Amino acid sequence: MDSINSVLKLKAIVFDKIEFQRKGFKNNNNPSFTINVQIGRNKEDDYKVTLTINADKEDEYFLSISLSGFFNIEDDKNIDSSLKRDLINKNAVAILMPYLRSEVTLLTSQPEMDSIVLPPFNINKLMQ
Repeated sequence: MDSINSVLKLKAIVFDKIEFQRKGFKNNNNPSFTINVQIGRNKEDDYKVTLTINADKEDEYFLSISLSGFFNIEDDKNIDSSLKRDLINKNAVAILMPYLRSEVTLLTSQPEMDSIVLPPFNINKLMQ
């Protein structure tokens, strides 16, 4: 069973920011999105991965959500650096994405709004 367990461990997930600003009433404009990924390390040698999404629907609303996940890699010293990079850059982002997607849907599923359900993302392309 140990052979199928990932060495990437999620320690915590927190929403850093959830912001919604109403600018007007429901309209037929299409929202524009930007997604940003930041990856860093803290003093405990954990990895902090932060996903931020901004959605701007002209004359209706602006929303911004920032979500951070704190990860560590078991047996960190014995793992190849390219594997570590892939685990953090791809797997950690893929683990966090459903939480971000869910929060976008929750915020936009309000009266007089069209609910947004983000599609699955190609994490490899996102990280290029």
